[in-house]
Amino acid sequence: KDFIAELPAGYDTPIGERGALLSGGQARRIALARAFLADAPLLILDEPTADLDPRLEAELDLVLEDLLAGRSTLIIAHRIPTVIAADRVVVLDDGRVVDVAPHEVLLERCELYRRLVHSYGGGA
Repeated sequence: KDFIAELPAGYDTPIGERGALLSGGQARRIALARAFLADAPLLILDEPTADLDPRLEAELDLVLEDLLAGRSTLIIAHRIPTVIAADRVVVLDDGRVVDVAPHEVLLERCELYRRLVHSYGGGA
């Protein structure tokens, strides 16, 4: 919030090519703030934690809890912590759906997902 309030255009700061002076993490934070303020019933988030340092990623996890409440959300993610709390995780391999289930179920029955979790850091 503080970072966005300090920008001359605030929430209206350009984040595409015109926002070239912003870091990837700053642009992502503005985009997520806009999504939160829009109060849309459906959200599509593509790698919401990309370009964020570990501290900001942890802060974002807390913000996402509020942002996602009461909304249908499609999150495209490679980071396991981003998908753990999802109602359903879709596991893809070469563009094909391998399995769809909550995190805990996938750990039990999907070898590919289990390997991804372990390669990410083990016990996510």
